[in-house]
Amino acid sequence: MPIPEDITGEEIDKDVRQELQSLPKTLADDVARNLVMVARLLDEDPEGAYGYSRVALRLASRVAAVREAAGFASYANQKYGEALAEFRAAKRMTGNIDLWPVMADCERGLGRPEKALDMAGAPEVHKLDKAGQVEMRLVAAGARRDMGQLDAAIVTLQSPELAASSVQPWTARLRYAYADALLAAGRESEAREWFAKAVEADRDGSTDASDRLAELDGVEFVDALSDDEAEGGDAAAETED
Repeated sequence: MPIPEDITGEEIDKDVRQELQSLPKTLADDVARNLVMVARLLDEDPEGAYGYSRVALRLASRVAAVREAAGFASYANQKYGEALAEFRAAKRMTGNIDLWPVMADCERGLGRPEKALDMAGAPEVHKLDKAGQVEMRLVAAGARRDMGQLDAAIVTLQSPELAASSVQPWTARLRYAYADALLAAGRESEAREWFAKAVEADRDGSTDASDRLAELDGVEFVDALSDDEAEGGDAAAETED
C-alpha cells in the first residue's frame, strides 16, 4: 500500500521505535511507516488503517506493538475475533495488562457479555491504572445493558469517578454513558442532567452529548442552506407569477 513520502517512521512513539530496534533497520523503517499510517487513519478511515496494519503484521508479527496496532485496526472495523486474537498475542509478549478492557469489549462484540463481566471481576482489573479501571467499568456497564439489565448498568457506573467535580480524560465518556443508561431506563430528567454534565466535561467533542441534550430539550437544527434555497425558490415562483 502506498505511503506518502513525508512519512518517515520517526513519528511513532519512542517506545515503539525501541521495540522495532530488534529488526534490521530497513525493515524497521518500513514497519514504522505502516504503523504511522495506522495511527493516522484509525479514526477517519478504519478500513485504510486495517490495510496498513496487515502489511505491518506480515512484516513483523513478532513485535508486540505491531500486534497491538493490528488489534486496534481490527477493533475499529468490528472484526472482534481478529482483534481479540491480536490483543491476546500482544499481552502474551509483554505481560502488560493495559489491553484488558478492550479485550473484554471484544467479548461483548462477539456476543459474549457474560465473558466480559467475568473479565470485569478478574484480578487483572486491580492492576489497571485509574483510566483503565474506568474503561473497565464502562465495558461492564455495556455488558449489563447487552443482557437487558438496565438498573444494574446504572449501578455499575455509579462511582467516585462519576461523582468527582474535577474533569479527567475519561469524565465526559463516563457521564455520557451514565446519562444514556438513565435514558434507556426511562429516567429522562436525570438523563438530561447528566448529558448536560457530559457537555461541560467534553472539551474535545469526543461525544455527541450536546446533540443528545438538544434532542431532549426539543431543539431542532435547521439546515440554513436549505432555507436559503427554499426562499430562492419562492422568490423565483413569485417572479414567474
